[in-house]
Amino acid sequence: MNPWGAMERENHVAERGLVPVSAGDVQVQHDHGGAAKTDGFVRRDQSCRYASSDIPSDLLVTVGGVNFHVHKHPMVTRSARLARLVDDASALHGTDAVTVLELPDLPGGHGAFELAAKFCYGVVVDITAANVAVLRCAAEYLEMTEEMEEGNLAFRAEAFLTYVVASSWRDSVVVLRACEGLSPWADDLQLVRRCSESVAEKACTSPRAVRWAYVGRTSPKTPRAAGTSTGDSGSPPADWWVDDVCVLRIDHFVRVVTAVQARGMRPDLIGVAITRYASKWLSSAGLINKQSPASRGGVGVLQMVIASEADNTNTPTAETASEQRRIIESLISIIPRQKDCVSCSLLLRLLRLAVVLKAAPALVTEVEKHVGMQLDQAALPDILVPSYPYARSEAAYDVDLVQRLVEQFVVQEQSGRGKEKQEQQHNSNSKALRVAGLIDSYLSEVSRDRNLALGKFQALAESLPESARVCHDGLYRAVDSYLKAHPAVTEHERKRLCRAVDCGKLSREVRTHAAQNERLPLRVVVQVLLSEQAKMAGALGRVGKKEDDVNALRLEVEGVNAKHMELQREVELLQGQLERMLPPSVAAKQQNVSGWASGWKKLGKLGRIQVEQPVVTAAPGETGSREPRRRRNSAS
Repeated sequence: MNPWGAMERENHVAERGLVPVSAGDVQVQHDHGGAAKTDGFVRRDQSCRYASSDIPSDLLVTVGGVNFHVHKHPMVTRSARLARLVDDASALHGTDAVTVLELPDLPGGHGAFELAAKFCYGVVVDITAANVAVLRCAAEYLEMTEEMEEGNLAFRAEAFLTYVVASSWRDSVVVLRACEGLSPWADDLQLVRRCSESVAEKACTSPRAVRWAYVGRTSPKTPRAAGTSTGDSGSPPADWWVDDVCVLRIDHFVRVVTAVQARGMRPDLIGVAITRYASKWLSSAGLINKQSPASRGGVGVLQMVIASEADNTNTPTAETASEQRRIIESLISIIPRQKDCVSCSLLLRLLRLAVVLKAAPALVTEVEKHVGMQLDQAALPDILVPSYPYARSEAAYDVDLVQRLVEQFVVQEQSGRGKEKQEQQHNSNSKALRVAGLIDSYLSEVSRDRNLALGKFQALAESLPESARVCHDGLYRAVDSYLKAHPAVTEHERKRLCRAVDCGKLSREVRTHAAQNERLPLRVVVQVLLSEQAKMAGALGRVGKKEDDVNALRLEVEGVNAKHMELQREVELLQGQLERMLPPSVAAKQQNVSGWASGWKKLGKLGRIQVEQPVVTAAPGETGSREPRRRRNSAS
């Protein structure tokens, strides 16, 4: 009589059906011998499992450091792989000896083999969403198919996936999480693809058709990210599915988001998912995830800073950096092409991390294009990206990165300007003005860096078109700050740098400052005075109705002209006197600077006279009478 047939009849397991999910796992009992018994297996220590039978075991299978003492008959009748291995071992060592097998690459490890062995012994195995992926991969590895026995483990696991998991949102997410440690088996068996499509199909379902309790929420009145609907009290918001998919590994998250995009999900909801995933997972050694109290982006906006190099506790390992780079590259690759789907603040932080972690250049360029479309929404702290040790530049900030962002902004604005209507062109001009203000503030901030090359500073100052700046006050302050921090700049370089400033677009207050600024070349000061004269002449033409105002303005214009001519004569006189006083060799060396030192004092006095001297309005009949102008003594 076959002892295994009798054992099956005694255990009444002639039919191993699909068992519903129970409240707990397999129950553990204790026998009188002190060993733990788990429904057909006895655990005498952490590394040994014995089949609960009076028949001595004749097969030893080692999986993941755990030894399973089982019997050949129930195992080889349902597993084609074990049958072949046992036949090969028996051919070498004989059929009477105990066969020893090792399965080092079994998906799911010793836990999966224990469940498969229980199934082979006829023990009822609860198939759940948490273990169905493991059972399906283990069954494929062990070749427990219908060819060996009808209703084998592979068939039952597939039935559970098809009829239970595919119809459940929560079970689909649970199976996706379980597949994270089962590569490449889960991919080869299409488990990840099937569950991703199941999740995407349910995520694209109308929120009104979703029961809130079904997706595991306790209340729909939880804080949501900016731009998403909160839904009615009886239905979840449109982004109800985002939190659940954010628990997935990055590759599975990308699979789900890609499937959701293919089904026509709104781009702004895709952006919400990317933002929440970034805020949840982009924190590890070397990267600190902080939520700023004054965060502009609302809930879930990622606030990241780079940890100090001296902080050893936050130094990322090579493995951590590789994982972070993979996350960054994956998130960048799924950003929707539409504008404003992801906040500019988050895009700039992704860009910063992509530069730090040396992401693929194509992806860095891609995120730069996204930032270029929304550069008018950026704030100054977002673009103050420091230069990192591996960068070639010794400057404190990565000015080249900001230069590329501005170029992207200009290119996209020019490409879309011809297609825009009048209102859209007005909005485009407003964006250009905001970007110009942002760049002027950035230039003022980085101008104090003594290692910043003049060429890079000038290139960034001239990167925007002339129409982007209505007023050049901010640009003037940035140039003046740069000249103050770099006193060794030559006269030629000063002139070249000051070309970016349009004196005609300076306010009266700034023109007054420029007229007294000793750091500016004399040519710029003269341009400021001429600009002041032109503005006065324009004002003279606009207010020609009142004779008193006209006379007063004419007097002021004549005074400015006289001062200008006097200044020129005195500068020429001082230059001639200095050249006669110095020897020829010294005069040649001082050619570039002769006469300037004393000339600055004259310019300073001129500026003060222009500010302090009030505008005198001549009364009718007193136009020709005025005090004689005080003559200043020459330096000779």
